Amino acid sequence: MPRFAANLSLMFTEFDFMARFEAAASAGFVGVEYLFPYDFAPQDIAAALADNGLSQALFNLPPGDWAAGERGIAALPGREAEFRQSVATARRYAEATGCSRLHVMAGNVGVEADRGAMGQTYRENLVHAARQLREAGITLLIEPINSRDMPAYFLNHQAEAHALVAELGEPNIAVQMDFYHAQIMGGDVWTTFVEHQAGIGHLQIAGVPERHEPDTGELNYPWLFAQLDGAGYAGWVGCEYRPRGDTAAGLAWFQAARDRA
Repeated sequence: MPRFAANLSLMFTEFDFMARFEAAASAGFVGVEYLFPYDFAPQDIAAALADNGLSQALFNLPPGDWAAGERGIAALPGREAEFRQSVATARRYAEATGCSRLHVMAGNVGVEADRGAMGQTYRENLVHAARQLREAGITLLIEPINSRDMPAYFLNHQAEAHALVAELGEPNIAVQMDFYHAQIMGGDVWTTFVEHQAGIGHLQIAGVPERHEPDTGELNYPWLFAQLDGAGYAGWVGCEYRPRGDTAAGLAWFQAARDRA
């Protein structure tokens, strides 16, 4: 059975954030991820993990002004100093929580943006971040996000992301593959996974097209879970979906996966 991590930004929202760690552990999860921890002290996050026997699978670097619609700053010219500070902040939280994977969001393409300049900024920032994080044993992840949910996002396709990682040549940069995003952007998710498996550092799942539990919709997740086992994938699978209702009531798919294992 894959190693599933509950995404605490989307799941168990019936509870305050710090109470979601216990809720996830009680439901049988051994790992968690979330978007951002920065509203809380790193030692408090670390204590919640330790108290509930959980591993921290992943979180994101600070994304800029999220409330104003920003979705990362790594590809935004003129924000380099802010980006470098965000790397240092995320590293501090990662070291406190024992997290070895950090996702860096590229950002949105403005109406009059120069994509060439954005691409150069993105490359330079990724190299800087990777080298700052390598000494701490942290892998930097980039994730293509579908253009339906985020129409202006800079990075959309798995092949594009893997080509960029190969170009940069930094050993601790990998690609985050969300089957939900990949299905929307072209489908053929298993062939895509097999083609790029060596460069995939983290997986995420959700039902398509509504981003609910992975128990309905276009993707056959029980088959995909079996294929992941057969392929020897040993990383985390983040459950980045929006429950249809009460989170625990929607975990029949998770119990079924545990029963099969």
